[in-house]
Amino acid sequence: MPLRDHFRPPLRDDRPWEGFHSAWANAIVGWLNRNVLPEHYWAIAQVHVGARVEIDAATFRLREESAAPGNGVATAVWEPPQAKLAAAVDFGDTDTFEVQVRDDTRRLVAAVELVSPANKDRATHRRDFAIKCASYLRQHISVIVVDVVTERRDNLHGELMQLLSLPAEMLEAGAFPLYAVAYRLKVQEEAQRLELWPEELRIGAMLPTLPLWIGEDEAVPLDLEASYVAACELLRIR
Repeated sequence: MPLRDHFRPPLRDDRPWEGFHSAWANAIVGWLNRNVLPEHYWAIAQVHVGARVEIDAATFRLREESAAPGNGVATAVWEPPQAKLAAAVDFGDTDTFEVQVRDDTRRLVAAVELVSPANKDRATHRRDFAIKCASYLRQHISVIVVDVVTERRDNLHGELMQLLSLPAEMLEAGAFPLYAVAYRLKVQEEAQRLELWPEELRIGAMLPTLPLWIGEDEAVPLDLEASYVAACELLRIR
């Protein structure tokens, strides 16, 4: 089934992207658990839609003094001085549409990240996403990032490559409006090398199969097309 645009009408109105991403994450789980993961490995979806709360301004109000209980003698309440500086802060409670693969010791070995608009909507969120992926890779947890968000052009693959201070050709490998990239950290001759499998995605085109690394030298195929078709069928998208 060709890739659809889930972020613009008519699909955006009839099948909101949050519901589709959730269905797709669970379809990936079903594909992995039924078809490709070896015994002693299992996948599970982790879905969290971050709170849409923004701090625009800080307000200060002096507390009213009240008479102290007891002998009727008022006790002064110490008021600290106002802060000399204040600014809005965003702690990045962003969306998570993630498939985790674990072994029978519950150790996380791989993660599939479905990018949401909130992951790309501001610099702090983009950096948080890149830091999360970098943290996984540092622990030798392989990662696949799938970005089909058409309403925002920021490239999270580039954000990750810049965070890791990697060469320009690594950044350019995934410099597409829509893309999927598989990453794994490989130890070779006492050196760590980040390996990439980038694929450009296009509206109206079929989706690729990417390697999902569950061990140092063991990978299973993640058939994005099969899981995408399953998610569309579940939501009656034809």
